[in-house]
This record gives sequence, C-alpha cells and structure tokens, in this order.
Amino acid sequence: MKFTKMHGTGNDYVYVNLFEETISDISDAAIRVSDRHFGIGSDGLIAIAPSDVADCRMIMYNADGTEGAMCGNGIRCVAKYAYDHDIAKKEHMTIETKSGIKTIDLTVENGKAAYAKVNMGKAILDPKKIPVKAEGDTFISQEIMVGDKPYTVTCVSMGNPHCVVFTEGIDTLDLEKTGPEFEQHPLFPDRINTEFVEVIDEHTLKMRVWERGAGETISCGTGTCASTVAAVLNGYCPRGEEIAIQIRGGVLYDTYLENGDVVMRGPAVEVFHGEWRE
Repeated sequence: MKFTKMHGTGNDYVYVNLFEETISDISDAAIRVSDRHFGIGSDGLIAIAPSDVADCRMIMYNADGTEGAMCGNGIRCVAKYAYDHDIAKKEHMTIETKSGIKTIDLTVENGKAAYAKVNMGKAILDPKKIPVKAEGDTFISQEIMVGDKPYTVTCVSMGNPHCVVFTEGIDTLDLEKTGPEFEQHPLFPDRINTEFVEVIDEHTLKMRVWERGAGETISCGTGTCASTVAAVLNGYCPRGEEIAIQIRGGVLYDTYLENGDVVMRGPAVEVFHGEWRE
C-alpha cells in the first residue's frame, strides 16, 4: 500500500489514495500504521476517495481504529494532496466528509499547494446535536463536575463534539489525567474532544487539546474552530474577525462569521512518501 505522510501544524496522518489503492479494513490499517513504535507513526489514517458530490471524499480513522467525522488539519492536507497529485487541479475545490461537503481555497507556491482556507460550516450549539445530555438550546458557560473538580465549559460541534474550558496556566495541566475524565464523562454519549484555552488577548488564544481516540495531540483544526466560537460566545473575542490560535504545532487562524460559519486558515505539509508492506 503506497502512502504519503502529511501534517497540518503537527497533526499528522498517513494518507492513502483510494483512486489508486485499495484497503480491505481501514480501521485495522489505521491502528497498525499509526503506531509510533511499530508502524509508520501518526494520529490516524485518512483515505482520499472518489465522490459523487464533490471533487473527492475524505475518510478518516483515528489511531485507535475509530472513524472520525471531520478533521480540520486533515482536510487541508487532503486538499493539498488532491491539487499536487492532479485529483483536482484547482485552487477552489470541494471535499465530501462525514459531516458534510466542505469548500477549500488553496494558496499555491511554486506549483504546490502550501496553505488552505476551509469553510468548516456552521458551528452547532444545540446540545442534542453535539451531543450533550442536557436540556436547553445551548450549553454555554455551564459548570460541570469532572473527577472531583468543577469546570465551566462551553460545548460546540464542528461536525464532531467539543468541550471548551477557559483557564489559565494551560502549560502545567496534567492532560493525561484530566483528558480521559472529560472524554469518558457520562454527559457526553459519543465521548468528547476537550480544549483547554487560555485567552492572551481579544485576537489571540492559546490551546491544548485532548482528542477522543487519540489523546493529547499538538494540533486539532476543529478544536481551534470550536475554541474560537466559544471565545466569541463568552465575550473574549470579536465575531467576524480573524483569531490566532497558538497550539503546540504552530498557529491556526479562525473566523466565526456572522452567518454562523467558521473559516479556518493554515498550512498543509507533505513529509514523505512510502510503501507499507502488510
């Protein structure tokens, strides 16, 4: 199986072109290739497949073999791959995902796609659709008990569920302990991705993330989008203006538009090609 290793701000996946390759069991392949000691090493596997409704389709599996609905860093790399490998040789393209069709605008440098701006669609605030086991139309600035500690959280879906916690001193947080407590909390029937966010100023956030099925990663595109939405809803950042989110893998730039859409801008990087011998 031929593959390409790519990353978006350090959120790395193994990419397989299903226009040319076949995978009998993507879930099993994701587990094996993602292992950082005995495999290729990645946060998961993303397959690029034909689509009847878009230029191509993104199929995403986490490192633990569970299927993901959407990955902001991953879709930028899918767009880069599609452009660089002539699947869709255009700077404006559409990609089908499990959470809908996304539109992408590429910045091309020296004949290769380098940056991508993605319309991630509308932020979902309805607890029933996130999902969160809670009444009401939103779950904004609500206090919950996690472990033996109270946290004030805001929940948002960007096609996958996120719980955003605004706090200080995020560099010293023990995410190996706290992350799983959030992920497995009974309030979240589909588990949850959790962002711990420090407000630097009204246009700058700093974030760490615990992803369901992957643990702490150094970047999460849907996580920065959810954090931007939560920051606007809680009055920390302005709506309709670009917010810089500092993550361990770099910086992403997100805007929560007046119409409810979230636009994300960031890099897409190809690391190497290879062949996986099963």
